[in-house]
Amino acid sequence: MKRFVKQGFVSGLALSAALIAGAAWAKDDITIAMQLEPPHLDPTSAAAQAIDSVVYVNIFEGLTRFMGDGSIVPALAESWEISEDGTVYTFKLHEGVTFHDGSSMDAEDVKFSLDRARAEDSANAQKALFAGIDSVDVVDPLTVRVTLTEPNGNFLFNMAWGDAVIVAPESIENIKTAPVGTGPYTFGEWVQGDKIVLNRNTGYWGDPPALAQATFKFISDPTAAFAAMMAEDVDVFTGFPAPENLPQFEADPRFQVLVGSTEGETILSTNNKQAPFDNVKVRQAMAHAIDRQAIIDGAMFGYGTPIGTHFAPHNPAYVDLTGNSAYDPDKAKALLAEAGLPDGFETTLHLPPPSYARRGGEIIAAQLAEVGIKAEIINVEWAQWLETVFKGKNFGLTIVSHTEPMDIGIYARPEYYFQYDNPAFQELMTTLNSTTDPDKRTELMQQAQRIISEDYVNGYLFQLAALSVAKAGVQGLWANAPTAATDLSAISWSE
Repeated sequence: MKRFVKQGFVSGLALSAALIAGAAWAKDDITIAMQLEPPHLDPTSAAAQAIDSVVYVNIFEGLTRFMGDGSIVPALAESWEISEDGTVYTFKLHEGVTFHDGSSMDAEDVKFSLDRARAEDSANAQKALFAGIDSVDVVDPLTVRVTLTEPNGNFLFNMAWGDAVIVAPESIENIKTAPVGTGPYTFGEWVQGDKIVLNRNTGYWGDPPALAQATFKFISDPTAAFAAMMAEDVDVFTGFPAPENLPQFEADPRFQVLVGSTEGETILSTNNKQAPFDNVKVRQAMAHAIDRQAIIDGAMFGYGTPIGTHFAPHNPAYVDLTGNSAYDPDKAKALLAEAGLPDGFETTLHLPPPSYARRGGEIIAAQLAEVGIKAEIINVEWAQWLETVFKGKNFGLTIVSHTEPMDIGIYARPEYYFQYDNPAFQELMTTLNSTTDPDKRTELMQQAQRIISEDYVNGYLFQLAALSVAKAGVQGLWANAPTAATDLSAISWSE
């Protein structure tokens, strides 16, 4: 052991203090908590937003990407050219991009990814995003040409979704448990039921991120979420599930609270093919039986914006249609009588784990009971919800927040889990996709909002707020959530 004379000892203390201060300043790891654990880590074959929350722009990247302000910017595509008729997109890829296994990322991988997503046997939850692609051709290793069957004003937007990330055929077999992408972070480990660890990709083609490591912790219980943050066991909690506790964090200088908007339309989703929900009068009756503000106040402690259709209120094309389904229990009872159900009926209400669903579901069940609709609450885990409700369509009612960006197009898919089949709406969406004029697109989007609102396809509740709690020194977190993501490359610790 080194021995110091008195002066050296004092110098040693000063040096130690400087090193400690430097270590604090140079903190380069972070622990981020989430309520839901992903079912697996392949964003191209599941609808679970928890997957994108971990892997989007961290492990996997697409040709384009969303930024925190909702803008679309180039990602793996350095630039692109669009033909005069709007049907051919020629993407120029960044040079020198490699996957985490060291293999190069080139036009062949782009072709593989897009062809896989649009294939007849594709498991992609958003397969419709790729339906308009006629062909994908490799021009040279860094150039790929995508030809559409008709112009699509949303195409670059669609390519920014997590469902459109670029993957490689060499690593696709193990993508669900050992994902290999091109992003600034590599997959480290997954302790099921506990955490996922990501490590900085030292060979990243873009700007190196500030954080060397990120750990995603999964804490489903709201009480445990509060305790973990207060004990400072985690640095950030995204989608904080206990909004009633936010005032305590706001009053504590150790923390910061971020309240923003999301793309999450929270709905009482209805199985439109199951009797009696195949009767529009029944769906309308349910809509008038629901007091949105009571749900927002009771389940979300005031955080949330009432909606009357499946469209985000912060979008310039939004139309306030809440008046179509104003709270009116007497009208609800009258509509049920007109539908031949004066005594109401019984159904099921499947509730996944998020607080908005479990807490909101209790309130909605009580409101429906007031007009004679008895909804049996069935609490399910996320994997069960995906299997039973989303895939199996074995449900009457459910509550879920659709966090995909501007996803009103799902109502043009009769096979989608709520099974709404309206040829006129489908034709409208086809027209919208082929329209590039901004004013005309706005007009069409507003028509679409009115159709599904007046058809009472689902019970439109509220736009989910983005609620995050973080330690005071964390900077770069997205306040808003234009897509499900935790962009680690934007996060660092303040000095």
